[in-house]
Amino acid sequence: MYDRVPRHLTAPARPPRSATESACATPLAAWLLGNRSRRWFQPRGFTVSPWPNSCLREWLKDLCEKNKWSHEDSPIIWRELLDRGGKGLLLGGYNEFLEHAQLYYGVTSSMTTELMKVIAQENLGSHIEKELEKEALKSLIDPLQVWITSASAPACYNLIPILTSGEVFGMHTEISITLFDNKQAEEHLKILETETWDLVSPLLRSVSVCTSVEEAFRQAHVVIILDDPTDREVYTLEDCLRSRVPLCRLYGYLIEKNAHDSVRVLVGGKTFVNLKAALLTRYAPSIAHNIIAVALGVEGEAKAALARKLKTTPSCIKDVIIWGNISGNSYVDLRKAKVYRYESAIWGPPHFSRPVLSLIFDSEWVNEDFVATLKQLSTTGKQFGGILAAHSIATTLKYWYHGSPPEEIVSLGVLSEGQFGIPEGIVFSMPVKFENGTWVVLTDLEDIEISEEIMTSMTSDLVQEKLVALGDLINFQPYQSENGSAEMDEKTTLPTTNDNQENQRVSDVDFSDLIPQANSEKPVSQEPVNDRWL
Repeated sequence: MYDRVPRHLTAPARPPRSATESACATPLAAWLLGNRSRRWFQPRGFTVSPWPNSCLREWLKDLCEKNKWSHEDSPIIWRELLDRGGKGLLLGGYNEFLEHAQLYYGVTSSMTTELMKVIAQENLGSHIEKELEKEALKSLIDPLQVWITSASAPACYNLIPILTSGEVFGMHTEISITLFDNKQAEEHLKILETETWDLVSPLLRSVSVCTSVEEAFRQAHVVIILDDPTDREVYTLEDCLRSRVPLCRLYGYLIEKNAHDSVRVLVGGKTFVNLKAALLTRYAPSIAHNIIAVALGVEGEAKAALARKLKTTPSCIKDVIIWGNISGNSYVDLRKAKVYRYESAIWGPPHFSRPVLSLIFDSEWVNEDFVATLKQLSTTGKQFGGILAAHSIATTLKYWYHGSPPEEIVSLGVLSEGQFGIPEGIVFSMPVKFENGTWVVLTDLEDIEISEEIMTSMTSDLVQEKLVALGDLINFQPYQSENGSAEMDEKTTLPTTNDNQENQRVSDVDFSDLIPQANSEKPVSQEPVNDRWL
């Protein structure tokens, strides 16, 4: 039944008989209600206006011009305060309204079945036309194209719900997800595609599977590089490093060729993250600034270890800086680290913080146990599963699009331009902040100088990794400290001549070098580039 609120009825001469007429309202036998409705409606709080034909025609003309409707007599049969911004009141189909009118108003219609069928067909055509128009308008708004490589990796399962929740790109940004992997993983990806649709996310425009190299990264706005599974056994570190080149060369070429000009590339995972990001900058030089390596996972591990020691929560610890190789030889810097909402004798408002190092009185734990714990996690990859990898990638993307928290330091692997004395041409984790859709290295931080030996050990490892991967160096040589002991797990530097040669290689990439070849760049044992996609 109707609510007891004022409504406005207009009774035209006859029901509509054209598609444009029937599109405006449900075809009602309103002409039967004209003179007989006043006695029923007025006592019940309704207003009935028997408009003169001249007023109705004038109102009809203005309304149809405003909405670009065509008509013969009157396309409006039943309306609810249309002239005051209201919407037409629809009561289902014609039969439903006749039942309603006969039950409550005591009126009926003698309209023939044939005429009702004609009007019903016109209504259906108008409805289809409207829906097609809506879809056409919707297609004009391009969703954000997100590509996930190695989508069969466990991290992808945990990443997709975060991406579709609106937490990363915003609650008003629709996304289209493409799951990219090799042909052997297609059945697995189909299952993941179905599960993604089952999330019923209002921000998910589409989800699809791609196993074709030619179509990879088509108009991609975001590319997420996950850990790629190894299809063959690798016996030496050098072979493992060189095995990363073919896929990174292929990805770099395809991103340059197919992706959007402003594409953002994130390299995540727990194996050779810096190296893969550096190789991508080599093979996709035009977007080198938009290729980053995610370091928040290692940062999270460090914060969790500190939180356990201080008996607080990891989210209360800020400004832990990760330097160097994210998935290998790194340096965890606690000199800027602060803890908020810490329960101690000194207490303050939510924005009050205390230096972490001033609260840990056990220096032996910081220099030995803490370092050993993080070193073990980095070496074995334990506790860096799908959940942590997905959360680290999603948080980094969120910061990239919406900015990092004010006054907070974020660790990120970026292509070095010589900041902090780091050799150019390698991807190195360093302190940054996100703002205005980009990242900025925090070169103005005070008291963050790192000893030359530690910096040398880290940079040497990364430079050697890249040279070995490209075949310019046969063997990886662990860094030798001044006392002559090998410090492969600590950190490295490279002779100036090699640095200059590597810088030249990175900046002067020939376009022909970007095209995926059947074999590796150097005569070292490698898989053909496209074997993984056959």
